[in-house]
Amino acid sequence: MTRTDDASRTGETSGTGETVETDAGTARITWHRAAKARLVLAVSHGAGGGIEARDLRALAGTLPAHGVSVALVEQPWRVAGKKVAPAPRTLDTGWRGVWPALAEQGLPVISGGRSAGARVACRTAVELGAAAVLALSFPLHPPGKPERSRAAELLGAGVPTLVVQGGNDPFGRPEEFPPGSYELIEVPHADHGLAVPKRAPLGEEEALKIITDGVTGWAASLG
Repeated sequence: MTRTDDASRTGETSGTGETVETDAGTARITWHRAAKARLVLAVSHGAGGGIEARDLRALAGTLPAHGVSVALVEQPWRVAGKKVAPAPRTLDTGWRGVWPALAEQGLPVISGGRSAGARVACRTAVELGAAAVLALSFPLHPPGKPERSRAAELLGAGVPTLVVQGGNDPFGRPEEFPPGSYELIEVPHADHGLAVPKRAPLGEEEALKIITDGVTGWAASLG
């Protein structure tokens, strides 16, 4: 692993960045650091978007005040400006490559991601020594194809796991998830992007608060 800082890193600076060379190409980490961190939440994006996703930004803006540093990770394909994500094994390679930079402070690291990033976190958690997994909008199956279940990845994470799922997610509504040892927080009416329609009885800010409050409480329970 080789690394280049994009900004000065003081250990307590919010929004600092660094690039990391992996076997899948150059990845990028944007840090939102807690002043007195006890955990790191490393979270990556899905196959159709980047770290500008509303839920990722909300977590980065909230958790540092609760002792959790947040590392928003951009996979190499995204840093390279490509529009299509590579095969799952390549995503796993990129995630493995950034892990030493995420774990170097010696703090427990929660491995997280949204959609495809959640699958990566589940598949690699035990191998990398993750303290837990945060799965945002876990894609339980392709839309309209429940027979192509990816439940085995979620159930096989092997560490404490929290799923945050939209009530109307076409990739898997909360009631479709099989029993397991994970926890699940539902964001009512929300889609795969955890956005709620204008006609919903709760607004976007309320939906984001369900996410941030839920993740904050869960992270506190980890120690």
